[in-house]
Amino acid sequence: MKKTQFKLGLIINPFAGIGGSVALKGSDGFDTRAQALALGAQKLANSRTRLALEELLPFKTQLHIFTAAGEMGESLVADLGFDYTVVYQQQTLQSEAADTERCAQVLKAHHVDLLLFAGGDGTARNICHIIAATLPVLGVPAGCKIHSGVYAVTPQAAGRVVAMLIQGQIVTLQDADVMDIDEVLFRQGRVNARQYGEMRVPSELRYMQAVKMGGKESNELVLADIAAQVIEFMDEHPERLFVMGSGSTVDFIMQELSLANTLLGVDIVQNGQLVASDVSANVLLKHTAKAPTTLVITLIGGQGHIFGRGNQQLTPAVLRQIGRENFLVVATKGKLQALNNKPLIADTGDIALDAQLAGLISVTTGYKDQVLYPIAKFE
Repeated sequence: MKKTQFKLGLIINPFAGIGGSVALKGSDGFDTRAQALALGAQKLANSRTRLALEELLPFKTQLHIFTAAGEMGESLVADLGFDYTVVYQQQTLQSEAADTERCAQVLKAHHVDLLLFAGGDGTARNICHIIAATLPVLGVPAGCKIHSGVYAVTPQAAGRVVAMLIQGQIVTLQDADVMDIDEVLFRQGRVNARQYGEMRVPSELRYMQAVKMGGKESNELVLADIAAQVIEFMDEHPERLFVMGSGSTVDFIMQELSLANTLLGVDIVQNGQLVASDVSANVLLKHTAKAPTTLVITLIGGQGHIFGRGNQQLTPAVLRQIGRENFLVVATKGKLQALNNKPLIADTGDIALDAQLAGLISVTTGYKDQVLYPIAKFE
């Protein structure tokens, strides 16, 4: 191995995000992962990491990857043809949080130039427990819960940041918060987020996400106007299904409809009635195949994500079946202004679909009040 090669550490949590598409709102714990697999969930962390590593293929000869065996890294880097060394072997069939921490400890001892990891906030906590600020890290977003500031906005963005480092470009490091929420409370519709530490990340702001803003919208008059606009549209189209995405703005609309709402899940409404609650991707596909459908979706405050953060039930198959022309994006102008001119982000896990979704989209910001706002295209 040449001394000039970039030493990239890689840890993949193979089960990250597995509970999202089947409405389990998390992946922590053996039982949750087993339940998700039994419900037909697919492990997507490796495919999302592939999107990041494909950005590094032009630099194969300039880096060497240190990783764990099997689905924690080896299988993917071998398939892509990178030079690599396996430095850790998990002891059980399902990798656990302890495996992430042990592998991080080994990679720390190997003095890698950057530790790239794929997972959600739980994985970030595990990495932070071992690494803290001892070496630079970067997260590939693959989990159900991604509140932390250590993640790139998309897997491809993560790969581009690593490519910049490999090429010797000057990239400033900054401290970023590691956040996580209580999954038990999350499944009850409550977000109880707290900081668990900080890690050093490359601060290439085009590609790094902000920490999610907490709290609910305070301007109830504006939210009432938005709700009135959406409900009027619903009344005009009683035959349509309305898939109600997660988030406080959509929750307000459901309150105005006097319908029970899954704040952190996805519900289906038709003709003013609740058709199904807290549905999985498969249930969504079955329902939306039967009737014309509108998807009511909002953005994550401070980050701008409309897909890929906490709403994994909205899979590429579901979004294609509904169609971009049937997306009804709702947000207050204050929420849009808080993005500081950053575009909305669609991180569906499907590059072609993300490209199709890019461009200007109408956002309902009040009664008879819409603005055009861009969805980013990451090339």
